[in-house]
Amino acid sequence: MQISSKNHWDLLAALAGILFTLAFSPFDYPYLAPLALSLLFASWQNTTPRRALLRGYLFGLGSFGLGVSWVYISIHDFGGAHWLSSGLLTVLFFGFWALFPALAGYFSVKILTGNRTLISVWVMPIVWLLIEYFRGNCLLNGFPWLQSAYSQLDTPLAGYIPIIGVYGTGFLVALTASSVAFIFQTRRHRLLLTTFIITLWATGSVLQSIKWTHAIGKPVQVSLIQGNITQDQKWRPENKLKTLQLYKELTEAHWDSAVVIWPETSIPAYLSEVNDWFLQPLSNAAQQHNTDLIVSLPAHGNSTDEKYNAVMTLGKETGLYRKKHLLPFGEYLPWQPVSGFILNSLAIKLGNFTPGDIDQPLLKAGGYSFITSICYEDAFGDADLTGLPDAAYLVNVTNDGWFGNSIEPHQHLQMARMRAVETGRFMLRATNTGVTAVIAPDGKIISQAPLFTATVLTETITPMAGMTPYANRGDTPFIIVLLILLFGFLVYGRLSPITSI
Repeated sequence: MQISSKNHWDLLAALAGILFTLAFSPFDYPYLAPLALSLLFASWQNTTPRRALLRGYLFGLGSFGLGVSWVYISIHDFGGAHWLSSGLLTVLFFGFWALFPALAGYFSVKILTGNRTLISVWVMPIVWLLIEYFRGNCLLNGFPWLQSAYSQLDTPLAGYIPIIGVYGTGFLVALTASSVAFIFQTRRHRLLLTTFIITLWATGSVLQSIKWTHAIGKPVQVSLIQGNITQDQKWRPENKLKTLQLYKELTEAHWDSAVVIWPETSIPAYLSEVNDWFLQPLSNAAQQHNTDLIVSLPAHGNSTDEKYNAVMTLGKETGLYRKKHLLPFGEYLPWQPVSGFILNSLAIKLGNFTPGDIDQPLLKAGGYSFITSICYEDAFGDADLTGLPDAAYLVNVTNDGWFGNSIEPHQHLQMARMRAVETGRFMLRATNTGVTAVIAPDGKIISQAPLFTATVLTETITPMAGMTPYANRGDTPFIIVLLILLFGFLVYGRLSPITSI
């Protein structure tokens, strides 16, 4: 049976979605990202908005269906839900996020409507990135997973990251893809567009040699503890003392480090429950050894109903950071009371935390201030700019134990690498089960611990000062430029008959 041209492009769009996810960690085939997007953009040429909507959705199903499949592990293995309800919620989850590539297809074709000029090379990438920005920042507190630029940390396009950040670099990925699609579909302006692509990527390679920030002070020795306490054991009351003793012993073996970092909620008890008999003696011991500790635990606010996911410094400097950017359906329940009713019906019990204040003072350890992020917070570029230029390095504590031996910990590490490049600072990432890592200002991994192993990662980092162009401006100016360009193309756009592929 012969497959129609329409069905051929529909299937190709779904395949392109799978290829797109293979560009990210742990697969790490970065050049598949522009290839996948070029196939998607080609499928949107000469078709109707509704067909482009369908193809964008099929792309999203392929991409998110593979890329966020780890949600099932979190819901079923650690959330305690039945396999059937876990599977249903997982399908609903990636099916929902697949709507965003679909919207990108619909609006791109709606704006272009038969336009075969060079304008079409720009419109699709602009719409793609604006939709990515909306998905990553606006809806449900933002879900920036599988954004185009994260796949490019080891390609020449990484040279643009300190200048225009994750969204600007993602736009260049999409612009490359759109140019390739235009070349092969219209066979016009081949020389111009080929020269443009080569120049774009060659410039990125040159930009990688520029150092936007500089070292200050002496190198600092740091130790990152990976306790490897599995999620199903972590909060059992009978394991609390054993867990605290493990972290205490691993810390005492590294008093020669200036900074020792524990992962997210490494202390399985509220601050008020362990402060007097455990934390204060530990803080005194750290001060005697001239070491600063960075630990993580939940903390109550003014009432027992007010709960924070927090990071605390002990030793010479004491302070408390309260997580600002909470994870929807993990640390708080949006769309109440509907979401709470559904999850309770499925016997899924999740946390209900309070977000910390936006403007919190920087914590200090090892003689320098640092920017703190807890778990999901390192997925947001703007969040790591608040403490600059005062912060000398970045610290992320996380617990990817919720996702078992899946692709999620590798994807999350890739996002942490992006924050290091955007700010031009070392990133110290301490995790419960992995991947614990020390990341250089250029995004390269200096060292990392193996997954699911109790270990301590010790390295030397250099405190950094200065500001990258991106750190000075953030995402907003670039997004405004894209909106202005899109408005200009809308005004200039032509209304001509459309033909379906």
